[in-house]
Amino acid sequence: MSGRSASVELFGEAAHLAASDTLSERAAALVEHDILAGIWQPGDRLGIQALSERYKIGATPLREGLSRLVSRGLISATGQKGFRVATLSQADLVDITEVRIVVESEALRRSMRHGDDEWETRVLSALHRLTRSVEREPETMREGLPGFDHLHKAFHRSLLEACGSERLLRLHDDLYFQAYRYRRTMMSRFSEHGTFVTSHKLLADLVLSRDAQKAEAELASHLRQTLRIVYSLDGTTE
Repeated sequence: MSGRSASVELFGEAAHLAASDTLSERAAALVEHDILAGIWQPGDRLGIQALSERYKIGATPLREGLSRLVSRGLISATGQKGFRVATLSQADLVDITEVRIVVESEALRRSMRHGDDEWETRVLSALHRLTRSVEREPETMREGLPGFDHLHKAFHRSLLEACGSERLLRLHDDLYFQAYRYRRTMMSRFSEHGTFVTSHKLLADLVLSRDAQKAEAELASHLRQTLRIVYSLDGTTE
């Protein structure tokens, strides 16, 4: 693990923070990567000494980095007992999903209202790269590899990028990665990549047609798909 640098092969914030000059940011990025990659499993104890040896980072910046991940819901602090990887649960995924729907629906409305031709071009380009990648190598989708997830994340963010609010976009980023561990399970259960491609094309078509009502409904259904597949739930809280 020592010497790991930022690259597209890293998940989440690690892709641009792993090479940070700030040791606490680098620690958070590397631990986040390993959680999202499944190296650290839900409930695993994150001992400071073991982490320090693995990442070649001192105890103080490691604790600071782990505290960052506590605030993002990826790990939990257990009083004097240290840190553990956050567990997975239906209730947690329902909460993540419903908050994502609120945040992303607002960002999507703003994007459809303000998006220009350049925004539409970026959406179409992100969709093309994602669908071509899946069509060429469908196993990258089912295995949830970093290259695939980079393209998947880029598409979903492109839909929202004309919203005009960096805070909404940061909330989207954070919630996307909070849901990632659940999505890995979902992606492994896809038996036909065509369904994945069709659903993303439909979402893009509705957004680019500026049909706000249908686009928001499709987005909500799309985001709840993880619940439907992982826990056989529709994601509603009513």
